[in-house]
Amino acid sequence: MTDQPITYASAGVDVEAGDRAVDLMKESVKRAQRPEVLGGLGGFAGMFDASALMGMERPVLATSTDGVGTKVAIAQAMGVHDTIGIDLVGMVVDDIVVCGAEPLFMTDYIACGKVVPERIAAVVQGIARGCHLAGVALVGGETAEHPGLLDPDEYDVAGAATGVVEYDKVLGPQRVRAGDAVIALASSGLHSNGYSLVRRVIAAQGLSWDAEIPEFGRTLGEEALVPTRIYTKMLLDMIATDGIDIHALSHVTGGGLAANLARVLPAGLTATVERETWTPPAVFSSVQQWGQVPREDLERTLNMGVGFVAVLPAEQADAGVRRSEVLGVPAWVLGEVSDGAPGMADGEDVVQGAKGVDGGSVRMVGDYAS
Repeated sequence: MTDQPITYASAGVDVEAGDRAVDLMKESVKRAQRPEVLGGLGGFAGMFDASALMGMERPVLATSTDGVGTKVAIAQAMGVHDTIGIDLVGMVVDDIVVCGAEPLFMTDYIACGKVVPERIAAVVQGIARGCHLAGVALVGGETAEHPGLLDPDEYDVAGAATGVVEYDKVLGPQRVRAGDAVIALASSGLHSNGYSLVRRVIAAQGLSWDAEIPEFGRTLGEEALVPTRIYTKMLLDMIATDGIDIHALSHVTGGGLAANLARVLPAGLTATVERETWTPPAVFSSVQQWGQVPREDLERTLNMGVGFVAVLPAEQADAGVRRSEVLGVPAWVLGEVSDGAPGMADGEDVVQGAKGVDGGSVRMVGDYAS
């Protein structure tokens, strides 16, 4: 028995703080809307007018869900909370555009040890900014306070989105042909994968997040928190551009470049990726050097400077590169697709299929340009 009554607040959940957080985030959410959104913030469910789909011949819905992994630990250590939401949106909506779909709307989920209204509002501000960059509506979300499960300063974020594409315009392995070119679209940095490795290397090196790193031109923490580039709008533009017939797209996330590219190739075809076609940004070589990380492990963990890959006819590769650069994303020809599977002699530089997909193969050759 207790001498004092136990309330929800004394158990660690502050309902009033949650209400204040919602009030603080309202203006940000207003900027992340589309005309199809019905209702407003605070409903039990977000509503989206889907009548436009009636004009499509065979609409296919695409959905994705994700988080940002242990990158949140760096945001918490740095006290910077208004960019992690951009990462969340990028990780979710850019998986949808891989199949050629236009992401329409998104919801988010924030779990925290203690609701600090200003902190939650900053996280949502980043989510809303990411949705605006992607042209996606933020139709709802949930903030859950979990005292005893998470420390007061800890939180995690997750989200889900839905998009749509015409059935006969779905991109993927079924369109890829031998002779196709592979082009790379540059990442903005580490994006949101491999941070358990990065954090372990930083800890072993004894570096602090506020350490100035000359090669980066900013602090280590600032480099680590550079938001994930959101490719949705520019990729939808490229897909719709005459003279650019994209066959497949790959979002380079967990597993690295080779594994994610292999997922969008049909069995029996091999993409050869020429490392000499680019120089990975300094953050990747620094992590490798500081932690003496084997190249194989680095490549299957980090994006190495390539955030997205497009497969298209070889004669259109230059046009694809030019269009990407016009849209603000550096690009280059990465390699080509050929018939057959590589031999076992290629060893650890070959990946065949990935994440349960019995797809094609990717062969990484040469050394990175210096």
